[in-house]
Amino acid sequence: MTKKIRQVLRIVFIIASISSLFFVPWILVKAWISPLPDTVQEQVNEAIGYGFDGMIVYIDEAGKPPAFFTGGWKDRKNKIPADPKSLFKIASISKLYVAVSITKLVKEKRLSLDQTLADYFPELVSRIENAENITLKMMVKHRSGIPNFTNNPAFWEDEQKNSKNALEFALDLPASFEPDKGYEYSNTNYLLLRKIIDNVLGYSHQQYIKEKILIPLELNNTFFSLSEVNLEDVMSGYYVGVEEDFKANENGMLATAEDVGIFLRALNDGSVFDEGEQEIYPYVFDHGGLVPGYQSLAEYHKDINTVVVQFVNTTDFEGYEWNLSEIIINRIVKILRRKRTSSTIRIEVHQN
Repeated sequence: MTKKIRQVLRIVFIIASISSLFFVPWILVKAWISPLPDTVQEQVNEAIGYGFDGMIVYIDEAGKPPAFFTGGWKDRKNKIPADPKSLFKIASISKLYVAVSITKLVKEKRLSLDQTLADYFPELVSRIENAENITLKMMVKHRSGIPNFTNNPAFWEDEQKNSKNALEFALDLPASFEPDKGYEYSNTNYLLLRKIIDNVLGYSHQQYIKEKILIPLELNNTFFSLSEVNLEDVMSGYYVGVEEDFKANENGMLATAEDVGIFLRALNDGSVFDEGEQEIYPYVFDHGGLVPGYQSLAEYHKDINTVVVQFVNTTDFEGYEWNLSEIIINRIVKILRRKRTSSTIRIEVHQN
């Protein structure tokens, strides 16, 4: 490649990069480059100013009492302010609870991470490509190649109705890749894993999670369905451009930010596990969740030994609200790191 061609390509790349900025909402750019506030509450207030309807942030810094921060509305129609004790639909954060359950069942020798999908569901061999070679470990780690049912447009034509038969929207489709030869986040993996747990136990995975995780950790504000709770305790959920409140939609697990934070701390420090289980655990230690009207992020930051849980009750089709949510939680973590650094400096100065 000649020097002149390289120069031309460089100019084309620069022009393309500049042009792409016109397709990025400036609200994201503003949120990203704005000066960092002094406090988490100021950052939450700023986030509400960017268009979030409501927000809850839970922070557990080691050695300090948990802190709660809120902004906006729990229910915007009735002008009820965001409440840190509200129940929230945690969506895919629930995968962490399933992964811990899988771990415990493997330790109990009731499951094997090396057994295949075909071993547990031989009837799916003709309907899920490579079922004979897809292991449970691959499914847990999203390395199975099984298509994600939520990527099927037909699923969203009536999400509440179709969720009752969600697996049908992933069957008879070509694999995304050969088993263990790639990565694709797929809700189908965990749909199948939950069914496998149910079949092995002879009772529901929800009951197992309750017995093995919720009760030992005293997570009294974590539930599996709207049918278990008072709907008034649930934070409303909103979709940009839609007036409807999505609170009454059934989307699986609900919890307070505090309960999610306690669980995440236990997952990361190992206290959720019995002896010999932590070494088996095959999944991640942080997670996010997204369903219409609800987005959540649960993170542990080892360098500052801090858990941060962020709930936002606003979503959109394009995913800009999700991007904004990620920007906000990253800024919150930066505020916490800055405070930790400042405190360390003050202590050192005082000691000297």
